[in-house]
Amino acid sequence: MKSLEAVNEFVIKFANVNGTGSASANNLFAKALFRMGLPVSPKNIFPSNIQGLPTWYEVRVSEKGYLGRRGGVDIMVSVNPQSMPQDIKEVEPGGYFIYDDTKPLDLRLIRNDVNIIGLPLTRICNEQYSDPRQRQLFKNVIYVGALAALLDMDFAVITQLVGDQFKGKEKLVLPNIHALELGHQYVKSNLDCPIGITVRTSDQVGEKILLDGNTALGLGAIYGGATVAAWYPITPSTSVVDAYEKYAKRLRIDPGTGSRNYAIVQAEDELAAMGMVIGASWNGARAFTATSGPGLSLMSEFLGLAYFAEIPTVLFDVQRAGPSTGMPTRTQQSDVLSAAYASHGDTKQVLLFPSTPKECFDMGAASFDLAERLQTPIILMTDLDLGMNDNMSEPLHWDDDRKYDRGKVLSADDLDRIERYGRYLDVDGDAICYRTYPGTHPEKGAFFTRGTSRDEYAVYTERGEEYEKNMHRLMAKWETIKQYVPKPQVIRSKQKTDTALLYYGTSEESSREAMDYLAEDGIHVNAMRVRAFPFNDEVEAFLHEHERVFIIEQNRDAQLRTLLMAEFELGPDKLKSVLCFDGTPISARNIRKQILLQMPGYNVTPLRRERVVGNGE
Repeated sequence: MKSLEAVNEFVIKFANVNGTGSASANNLFAKALFRMGLPVSPKNIFPSNIQGLPTWYEVRVSEKGYLGRRGGVDIMVSVNPQSMPQDIKEVEPGGYFIYDDTKPLDLRLIRNDVNIIGLPLTRICNEQYSDPRQRQLFKNVIYVGALAALLDMDFAVITQLVGDQFKGKEKLVLPNIHALELGHQYVKSNLDCPIGITVRTSDQVGEKILLDGNTALGLGAIYGGATVAAWYPITPSTSVVDAYEKYAKRLRIDPGTGSRNYAIVQAEDELAAMGMVIGASWNGARAFTATSGPGLSLMSEFLGLAYFAEIPTVLFDVQRAGPSTGMPTRTQQSDVLSAAYASHGDTKQVLLFPSTPKECFDMGAASFDLAERLQTPIILMTDLDLGMNDNMSEPLHWDDDRKYDRGKVLSADDLDRIERYGRYLDVDGDAICYRTYPGTHPEKGAFFTRGTSRDEYAVYTERGEEYEKNMHRLMAKWETIKQYVPKPQVIRSKQKTDTALLYYGTSEESSREAMDYLAEDGIHVNAMRVRAFPFNDEVEAFLHEHERVFIIEQNRDAQLRTLLMAEFELGPDKLKSVLCFDGTPISARNIRKQILLQMPGYNVTPLRRERVVGNGE
């Protein structure tokens, strides 16, 4: 059997039991590689129950800089008997299956094309620890130490990281280092090491950081000027508000009095949370809420009110697998259509699609400027993969000279110069009207509005012509909005081609890697990453210049493709779907496979050492 050999290019996956403390140890392993200068992309795949079911932690290690899911597993660390039959199937031919051999491996699981390595994890723990909880926790740390020897990692980096991780809890440092040494010394004394896959210090990380998207969003809200967060807890968005609160306690404190300059309100449900955001925003505060698919459904009615009454509103939607409860701890891009047309009647909502933590920060902060400038809801669409997993990202930057864009807001003096103020009067021809903060003027500017029709002066009416005039203006504003939302990013092939990829959000990294695979197959493509809805003219031009465009997205019903077809009146012969909706991030191999199946004259053959199983793996 030929064993896999690689330096700084591999996929490792840990199979554990939820609730056993494995996530901390697996995260320690990923961060050690990152500290050695290696680009990493960890993915935590966990169940929605509290404990007892299988959980996985996959780490992509790539000195070449590939950060999306590749597909396939080179090293499987399986310490969960429940999932072993599934785990060993995922290992690439020539790969490595590492397991706890305190008990013999079921002979039915053995594969002759895989290197099987046994570590007596349970026996070591039983000999070293008498406390059952310590046995459980330190088993995870022991296999990290063993991996350090098997992969020839710099052991000092890991021990240093333990010291940093338990800073302020020094009594935990030595026991964890001891557990690392137990695994490291066992391998050194009893097994041939290193294996064919090894790790070397690199310089490919540079100034990049590891950060999860939800933390970046919470920090972006702080820097964007948000002072009100109204929310109802829901996976996977809860940590957005947790992060906002964490940073608000440091950055939203009045230096003179020490009092808090922010409010966080846990509402009775998502509908109430959105109502609070609209009320706070109407009163002049910068307010936001965070939710996921079920919450978006409940908020739909109020999103229609904010659209029609033209009240600045910010919503962070961290998408998960639906419908209904679905798979609450798995990722999807499944809210695109429901967000784009949120509420009944003729509504169109502005969507932003970040793909990195830095974009979560930048777009999160910019959402408040856009909401006030455009006087409409801004829905930032991230997902569980980006939101809850550590992602390698450019550092976050903020210009201290940056001024907030409050949009068209009239002062008392402005109102004095106006004979009659019209809240819904298009003065400048861009379909964005002037507004006031309540209480600005004793007579002018204060107004009440509701979800029923009104004229340009906010006076209630059900005259059809007034309603039509208002709806036409809202569509004209939609055209104005295209000038303000983030533009798409385009990658051009050096070869002339009539084939293109179009993707968004967390599909970016795997899509870009798939482009390299397709080039090896002789298929050269142009690519565009859409970053916002409404789509601007560049998106339409890009679609028209290609014979076929593959739309890559993570949902069953091709929601972005549907949106593109509706907006540009394109047929299904031009826009072709590449889909993944199993709850895991789409892989580069999966993308390549689906595209080849739809290309005339091409057959799907294994790529390098690929075995096509499941998600292109």
